[in-house]
Amino acid sequence: MDIERVNIVVNYDMPEDTDTYLHRVARAGRFGTKGLAITFIGDESDAAILNEVQTRFEVQITEMPDEIDVTTYIENR
Repeated sequence: MDIERVNIVVNYDMPEDTDTYLHRVARAGRFGTKGLAITFIGDESDAAILNEVQTRFEVQITEMPDEIDVTTYIENR
């Protein structure tokens, strides 16, 4: 599936592996737009995969802040 103008991706369940995580979140913020990925972590298994993602892709994924300005992810039309 290739959908244009996806700016926010929500993972209600953690993907099984780092490749699937990358495939899902890479849909956000393409074609020069800003993207946001939100992933719910439900247990230790999810946390372990999240740690693998951070190590493999050399990124720091932070907890979701109390407030998000969603207007920075939406194009003005």
